[in-house]
Order: sequence, then C-alpha cells, then structure tokens
Amino acid sequence: MQRNGVLRICTVLLLALCTFASEVFDWTKNEMGSFQYGTFPSGFSWGAGSSAYQTEGAWDKDGKGKSIWDIFSHKRGKIDRNDTGDYSCNGYYKIKDDISLMKDMKLNHYLFSISWPRILPSGIRTDYINEKGIEHYDNMINMLLENRITPIVTLYHWDLPQVLEEKYGGWQNASMISFFNDFANLCFERFGSRVKHWITFNNPWSVAVEGYETGEHAPGLKMRGNGAYNAAHNIIKAHAKVWHTYDTQWRNKQKGMVGISLSADWGEPVDVTNQRDIEAAERYVQFHLGWFATPLFTGDYPQIMKDYIGKKSAQQGLSSSRLPAFNPHEKSYIRGTCDFLGISHFTTRYITQKNFLPSRGNSYFTDRDLAELVDPNWPDPGSEWLYSVPWGFNRLLSFVKTQYGDPIIYVTGNGVSEKMMCTDLCDEWRIQYFRDYINEMLKAVKDGVNVKGYTAWSLLDKFEWDEGFSERFGLYYVDFGSKNKPRYPKASVQFYKRIISSNGFPNQREIESWKRKSLETCTSSNQLLAADPLIGHMEMVTEIVIPTVCTLCILLSAVFLMFLLRTRL
Repeated sequence: MQRNGVLRICTVLLLALCTFASEVFDWTKNEMGSFQYGTFPSGFSWGAGSSAYQTEGAWDKDGKGKSIWDIFSHKRGKIDRNDTGDYSCNGYYKIKDDISLMKDMKLNHYLFSISWPRILPSGIRTDYINEKGIEHYDNMINMLLENRITPIVTLYHWDLPQVLEEKYGGWQNASMISFFNDFANLCFERFGSRVKHWITFNNPWSVAVEGYETGEHAPGLKMRGNGAYNAAHNIIKAHAKVWHTYDTQWRNKQKGMVGISLSADWGEPVDVTNQRDIEAAERYVQFHLGWFATPLFTGDYPQIMKDYIGKKSAQQGLSSSRLPAFNPHEKSYIRGTCDFLGISHFTTRYITQKNFLPSRGNSYFTDRDLAELVDPNWPDPGSEWLYSVPWGFNRLLSFVKTQYGDPIIYVTGNGVSEKMMCTDLCDEWRIQYFRDYINEMLKAVKDGVNVKGYTAWSLLDKFEWDEGFSERFGLYYVDFGSKNKPRYPKASVQFYKRIISSNGFPNQREIESWKRKSLETCTSSNQLLAADPLIGHMEMVTEIVIPTVCTLCILLSAVFLMFLLRTRL
C-alpha cells in the first residue's frame, strides 16, 4: 500500500515536471516555413493606430498645456531637420476626415492616445480640468462608435506634462504614480462608459531608456546606469495602481479591460547550438520585454536582470544593485495586473554573447553583455533599424504564450517605415511586409497563441519622434508641406483592406490579385500627388501672385492710357 502511494506521488511529480517542461520556450526550434493560407477566428479585430503628439498638432490650442515633447522638439538639434509636432497631421481638426478613412478601410478598431496635458494642462487634476480637451476626445470616441469602430485608448504615449518634469523630475519621481492615477481615473470617469479597452503605457522601454538613459527622446536626460531603471520602476508601479483603481471602482460598472503595450524586438541566437548565444538571446528579450511584462505576471523582475545588474553593480564597487527592488507588498500588488498584453513588434536581431568590462561604466546596454547583429540579406526599406524578418514575429508570440501563461494578446503596433526624399505611393515593400508578418501571426494563432486583434502601425504618416517627418510609417501619405495636410492612400491601404474583408488569406490566386490591384490603384494616386504641389501653393498664388499681377496690370494700363492721351494731344 505504501509502495503504491510512493508510486502515485512519483507519477504526479513526473507529470508536473513534464507539464512545466512543455511550457519552457524552445530556443533551438526555428521553423521558417512557407506561406500558410487560412483565416483568423471569427471576431478577430483589425485596426490601425496613432498617438496624440505624433498626429494631433494644435500643440497650444484650446487650453492645452505643454508636454515634454513640446519643449524637447523646440530645442535645436534634437530632432532631424529641427522638425516639431506643432502641426503634424492637424489630426485635432480632422477627426471626421480621418474616421471616414477608417470606415472606408472597414477597420474594426482604432488605437489612439489621450494627451495628458490637453486634459490636465499642469498634469495635476486638482489644479484644473480643461473641458475643451475632454470635449475633443468625447467627440472623437462618439464618432468612432457611430461608425462602428471600437476605440482602444492609450493613456500615456510619451507626452508627459512639462510641469511635472520641471517640478518633480518626471518618471524619476514616485509622485508620478499618484498623478498618473488621477489622470487615468478622470479618463475612466468621463470616457469609460464607451471605452472598454484601456492601455496604460505604450512602449515604456523607450520612455525609460531613450528618455532617461540615452537622452535621444524627451525629456532628453542622460542618467546612464540608473535613470532608465528608476523610471521603469515608477512606471510599473503606476500601471499597477491604475489597474487596481479600475478594478475596484469601475470594472463592475463599465465591464472593460486594462492592459499595457510593450514594444519587443525578437532576439535570435546567432548559433542555436551554442548555449552562450542562447542565454544572450534570452537576456536580450528579458531586458526588453521581460523587464516590464514579468513583474505584471509574476510580481518581480526577471531573475536574469536581477543577477546581471546586481553583478555589474558589485563589480563597479556599489553596495547595492542599480536595479531597484520591489518589497513583498509591492510584488503582491503588481502581480496579475494585466487583463491583456499589448505587443508592439517591428523587427528582429541576431544575438551573441559579448562581455563588457566594468571600466566601460554604468549602462543599461553594457549590463546585458551581448551584441546585436543583422543579416545583410534582410530587406531594409531605408530605416536603418527596421529590417523585415517575419519569422521573428511568430517566435516572439510563441515566447509570450509559454513565458506568461497564455495571456490574451493584442498586437498594438506592427508596420514598416521608409526614409526617402521622393514620395512613392506604390509601397510594394509595405504590402510585402504586412503580408508576411500577418501570415506569421496567423501561424501563431493556428498554433494556439491567444491573439485577439492586430493594429497596423500606422494609419497616417506622422511625426516620428527624433526622426521628425523624415521617416514615414503611414498607410496614408500626409503632405506636411501643405497647410491643409491632405492625406493620400498608398497601395498598402487597398491590400490591408482586403486582408480585413477576408479575415486572413483565403488562397494564393486571390492574394496575388490583391497585390496587383493594389499597385494599380496607386498609379492614379500618384497623379493626384503630383498635382498636389500646385494645390499646396494655391494660397501663395491667391494671396501674393494674383494681387501682384493685378497691380502690374493696372499700372501698365495707366501707363498705356497716358501714352495714348499724349499721342492724341
């Protein structure tokens, strides 16, 4: 009897070990198979995205306060060609026009962000609520719903109110947690009856690393080795607080969901038979995606981050790790605060082990002990960082499933940019990118990854942060040189529209036909765009050229009359 009991226990333990093992990501399995035809599950949501600072313009209109990006972009030398988002796409004034574009594409959802300083100019709710800002987003949400487009709302897409940066030091200061919670609570109160999908932060990795480590982004601080970790620590706690606020005060009434959108490039080992490369690739993903995702699912940072940053800190003679620690209460409070995980993905890198000596100084990048490589054969449409590597998307989605217990996933950003002086609306490379990346997502869904929706990035060409207007992600081309900022469809609009209407890829013949017809439509669009400079200069013609010509005509007529009179006399 005792023997049978021992055998039963051993069997249970063995089953448990097998179950655990099946949930470990297999770094050595890399299938780069052929195109797979088929459709997504019924109810799969197709959309496009944007953010407030990148598209709205109207930076100082209707009571809006200044954001850190308003200040940063006005400093010469910070942005390519000294561009700013002051006007951008004029999206603040063109809501109706842009929603008609979405309706024509038959989008199921639109992902956009609410500008914190447009609603709370100082960032602090008790100071002043700008009702004109509330009205703007009210109208936008209502129009989307009237056109049967689901709003997915990001609360923070990088535009921190400048007052909070100046007075408190921005995300370096834990007081941001309460200020952000107050802002989020106001949004739940005013918009939550109609918005059911909330994203707290978009790509907090960039906020932390590029805002407080490298200084490439606003607020432009170079606090190497500490700034990024401190900012991230406060952002994670701010997310958790907002989730709990929604959970306790609004969930039962509004029946919505609160998640986060994390940017994640995939890291593939250079040599899948080399354990050091495998470990380096895992570090790459954990230092990027896991830095924010792991605390929300487990309550703490990835162990690999704690080990490496702790070791590096000790080598540099520090008494404690530069990575802040969560106390037991915080771990419990943070764990489980993710109703869905937003994944924003664009490209892949090959990763190999590389040791950085302590003499190189404190840095997020040297803490990882790895090197990033690219395959020169990967397609690159001009943006030096964004290579088309579709199979990396499938690998990433599979990793998320195994690493975090099969969460609900929304792809909150996927697309490709180009950098070119001339405009080419026949964006065949973008068609190819969407075709291949969406197909890899289909493969992941067929393998059981719980992806519920896909957001093409982005609806419009827009202000691309430190790249200004030199880099374009849009399905629609925007003529930034024209006062009216007209939009023109690229060929990829028609291709994506057909993916949406078919809910996937029905068969080879049809997809080839989509591509051919999409490229045919852009020929007439190019003719429109060629005429646009004339339209763009109509104001100059009307206001300067015509009055000048008329004045000259009057003067010449007067001279001619005087000449006639003299000859008759």
